[in-house]
Amino acid sequence: MRPVILNPLFAEVTSLKGVGPALAKPLDRLGLVRVVDVAFHLPTGWVDRVPREELDAADAGRIISIVLTPRSYRESNGRGPTRVNAFDAAGNAVSLTYFGGHPGWAKKLLPLGEPKLVSGRLDQYGQDLQIVHPELADPGEVLRAREPIYPLSEGITSRRLSGFVDQAIERAPALPEWIEPGLKAKRDWPDWREALVRIHADPADATARARLAYDEVFANQLAMTLVRADTRKRRGRALAGDGRLRDLLKLPYSLTGAQARTVREIEGDLAQEAPMLRLLQGDVGSGKTLVAAMAMLVAVEAGAQAAMLAPTEILARQHYETLRRTLAGLPLEVAVLTGRDKGRVREATLMGLADGSIDILVGTHAIFQEAVGYRDLALVVVDEQHRFGVAERLMLQAKGARPPHLLAMTATPIPRTLTLAQYGEMDVSRLDEMPPGRQPIETRVISEDRLDEMVNALGRHLSEGGQAYWVCPLVEESEKSDLAAAEARAEELGRRFPGKVGVVHGRMKPTEKDDVMAAFSAGALGVLVATTVIEVGVDVPNATLIVIEHADRFGLAQLHQLRGRVGRGGGLSRCLLVRGSSLSETSRARLALMRETNDGFRIAEEDLRLRGGGEMLGTRQSGEQGFRLAPPDLLPDLLQCAQDDARLLVDRDGGLEGERGQAARIALYLFERDAGVARLRSG
Repeated sequence: MRPVILNPLFAEVTSLKGVGPALAKPLDRLGLVRVVDVAFHLPTGWVDRVPREELDAADAGRIISIVLTPRSYRESNGRGPTRVNAFDAAGNAVSLTYFGGHPGWAKKLLPLGEPKLVSGRLDQYGQDLQIVHPELADPGEVLRAREPIYPLSEGITSRRLSGFVDQAIERAPALPEWIEPGLKAKRDWPDWREALVRIHADPADATARARLAYDEVFANQLAMTLVRADTRKRRGRALAGDGRLRDLLKLPYSLTGAQARTVREIEGDLAQEAPMLRLLQGDVGSGKTLVAAMAMLVAVEAGAQAAMLAPTEILARQHYETLRRTLAGLPLEVAVLTGRDKGRVREATLMGLADGSIDILVGTHAIFQEAVGYRDLALVVVDEQHRFGVAERLMLQAKGARPPHLLAMTATPIPRTLTLAQYGEMDVSRLDEMPPGRQPIETRVISEDRLDEMVNALGRHLSEGGQAYWVCPLVEESEKSDLAAAEARAEELGRRFPGKVGVVHGRMKPTEKDDVMAAFSAGALGVLVATTVIEVGVDVPNATLIVIEHADRFGLAQLHQLRGRVGRGGGLSRCLLVRGSSLSETSRARLALMRETNDGFRIAEEDLRLRGGGEMLGTRQSGEQGFRLAPPDLLPDLLQCAQDDARLLVDRDGGLEGERGQAARIALYLFERDAGVARLRSG
């Protein structure tokens, strides 16, 4: 239950005075549906007003506030502006200028002879002074010397929003302190409510901003620390393999140093009774699947079962085929189960899982449906971890007689900072070296003016027996635009290469998508035109060319993921990044880095620097709540500090039961990290 003290903040936004159905809509577009959302809608900048008694041309370019008296109107013919001639106390003139709208509107706002407090940017227009679309108040009112600038949406003004913010802050209660006293004193941080008041009054207040950012990060890290502590307390099952299956494994190559190190770390985790919680990060092609296979063999050697969860049907079947080839000849049974499996095939798989004759199961979410029962599930591998929300990480625990060990894998390189933020409850292993023999992908940046040349090069590539991906431009505003772009390009290429071009996009049914992908994998199609649905997991070794249109619209991490679709077989692979004619500095830097390096971890760090941490994967990660108050530039400083403080609270200060713990419980609810903890702990 949410603490009662927070109820005023979690009331609907319509409870604020002046917010009716009409204003609720623009607020909703900003994500402001409750009072707390308004309180946490922080200003992104500010304007400083200079109070003046008299007009002075030397103030041109500044925002001033001054009492003026309107004396006459000048209406232009046609669509020109309406000008109100106004004078200060000393008789100096200024033109208050309004563009658009009806001239009667300006007259209503500024009746002749009535003094008004006017604020706006003073500009010189020829020999005259003017203020365009000034803000107006009565002479007795006080305009803030520093006014915050808020993100707005159509239908609401900054001044109106400021009024709602003031009301939201009034409702914010003084809360007990959850920060360790020594840390708070060292950083000279104000109390929580004071920080909230200060940041809205003065957006340049770095101390107040850091305090609020820390609170949110601390709640996040505390939630993860509690999950971790809870998991560590649960008694799982120690898995000690005897090596008999791994000794039979005939690999055509030896493990890389990073793979061998990671396998040892996983073996150490599996040998403990506390369930393993480990994240395996590895770039495309670094050999994560083989590491996962070794872990699953340990479970089978110990007499238990292992399951591997993939986000899509095609990826599940791909993993199944890879494992079947890798483990061929070993005395064990590998099976696959997806939503598509029906009838006798499904029944046979369910029986095999229940009686223990199936040792390793690969599949989609279908493998954790209620009807699926295991004889002894002891290890779960989750591939492409970022596709599953935090709450799903430990939902699997109900499937084993005791909580199973969990190995999560991702090919999306995550900067160290964000790894701590998103996976703070997990141990992390990194595969930071490539298996020998893998050639780097040759990356070129080409102007869109040379599209015809690229199509000719694609023709030569196909005539030599190669296959290629063609990724269509990302149009953020509309999924339909993405779809139209992909279908138009496929039609165009289809006329040039009849019968050789397939298309996949996000609006297709999964079965249709899988059929096209399967035809491409089998070599029946030479070109796969796609939107970013191919970003993760498709493995076609014969595809050695990828063309990415409007590459300047993609984030670095996404470009790297897309490039990883090629270079999966022997020989040289190429990636052509097609750029638009006008590039921003950021886009130029991204494309230059892609050309320069194939190192996903370096790219991820640079992506964080260039983009900020909110949208690392191009789209917000499902199930992962981002930070609202903690900007990316503060995360490196705050994350480790918050994690240390959270551990101190759990290990030394009695967890959530002591005085500081009770305050920290309020922080978990305030920053909405409570639901995740409850779900994870009940998993």
